[in-house]
Amino acid sequence: MIIEIVVLILTALIVYFIYIHKSIHKYFDDRGIKYLPGVPFFGNNLRSSFLKSHVLEDLEAVYNAFPEERYVGYIEGTSKILIIKDPEIMKKITVKDFQHFTDHKTLFSEETEPLFGGSLFFMKGERWHNMRTVLSPAFTSSKMRLMMPFMSEISSNIVEYLKGHTNEDVDVQDLMRRYTNDVIASAAFGLPVNSVKDRDNEFFTIGKNLFMFTFFQKIFSIFVALFPNFTKKLGITVYPNKVINFFKGIVVNTMQLREKNKIYRPDMIQLLMEASKGTLKDDSDANGSKPETNETSKQKPIKEWSVEELSSQVFIFFAAGYESSASTLVMCVHELALNPDVQEKLYQEIKEFKEKHGEITFEHIHNLKYLDCVLSETSRKWSTVLVLDRTCTLPYELPPPREGLKPVQLKPGDIVYNMVKCVHMDPIYHPNPEKFEPERFSEENKHKIKPFTYMPFGLGPRNCIGIRFAQLELKILIFDLVSNYKIVKCSKTMDPVVLKPHAFNLQPRDGSIVQFVPRHNV
Repeated sequence: MIIEIVVLILTALIVYFIYIHKSIHKYFDDRGIKYLPGVPFFGNNLRSSFLKSHVLEDLEAVYNAFPEERYVGYIEGTSKILIIKDPEIMKKITVKDFQHFTDHKTLFSEETEPLFGGSLFFMKGERWHNMRTVLSPAFTSSKMRLMMPFMSEISSNIVEYLKGHTNEDVDVQDLMRRYTNDVIASAAFGLPVNSVKDRDNEFFTIGKNLFMFTFFQKIFSIFVALFPNFTKKLGITVYPNKVINFFKGIVVNTMQLREKNKIYRPDMIQLLMEASKGTLKDDSDANGSKPETNETSKQKPIKEWSVEELSSQVFIFFAAGYESSASTLVMCVHELALNPDVQEKLYQEIKEFKEKHGEITFEHIHNLKYLDCVLSETSRKWSTVLVLDRTCTLPYELPPPREGLKPVQLKPGDIVYNMVKCVHMDPIYHPNPEKFEPERFSEENKHKIKPFTYMPFGLGPRNCIGIRFAQLELKILIFDLVSNYKIVKCSKTMDPVVLKPHAFNLQPRDGSIVQFVPRHNV
């Protein structure tokens, strides 16, 4: 009897997923939208679902299959999505007609995954706007200036650590994640952490485990997204309670400590403390100008935020700052090892800078133009943002996918992916895209880059709120590393890079291994 019930349930599920799959085909066919057929339940993500390839390869396969189309159909599991390829349409969706696409797609509901679902990234409508307004003052230039000493201290820890590992094979992925972990712990949350010494500290361990996305976690995430109420009753979650309680603890304990001891520290926790009371300190940059935000409203709303809501913001800031910045640093260091001519040019700029200004300061960091080019090129070739997802919130008319067809009408709830990584690697927009060429972003050449074809930090009002923070921590560490060490390719350095199959981040399949040779020995 039990076997018969199981067989009946499995048969019903198979029929259901086949029906959903075929209905997606019909949707695309009726509108003349080209697509790759995929398979039921997995859609176009069969190989990446079983960690046989990176999800980027699934996206690239669809993007490249129809080069003449303005947008094409993509089947992500059981969801129909439009992949936007045309930069002009991207401009309309993310900026000009933003009011029609104000939200990200719902990956997890706040009820089933409170940390993710309640974060700024997944907040919707006016609630998102209110929280964005509250958090924006934490990322002004004046706040970055105050945070820079914390970043420099962590960077010095990395330089010091490498003194004991010169001319050895170094795991760059591990080292960069220890750096970004400590930067966030110190500069954002006021927690003194040195992960190159205390290698198994809780802050680092939580972050490391957070992004080791297993096959079963991926399957769980699909079911949580499809059947949130059912999975909630069963107690199925993507992330364990230990992670949730850890970030709640950071918020509650740090706030209580600071309230009790009258401690003020210029970091994100301080801003969250003000937000929790329903007050917001008006912040200005050093020159007296108002914070640079995407919000047009001059009057900032006053709202009391719960501990759960504030914990979500801590979590998403940690998740984004830890992994995205680390991945960019890994690929930058790796590329410098593979391109010694680029590294030498960067070293000469840094050497001249130090002769003129001494150590790096906030006032002069923007003078390092070639360093900017190197990091921009890293973010082009190895963008950690694969797509800019948007959910249609008001009815919208897309232009035809190609000439001769009718416009496509989008309804609230329809999802579009504005392509980032694929556009960055499209030879139409970036000639010879596989070549690591920082000169693309020089003063002489950057005007050649077509608008809306370079977008590593997003576009429009929902761009990355932490752009300044991320850029500053990247610049400081690369400056210090190249100042003190020559980054050298070794027998274990992967060339060319093949990506490790993974759900989110970009990692070389065989790791990133290089050697650091002290400059005084070169």
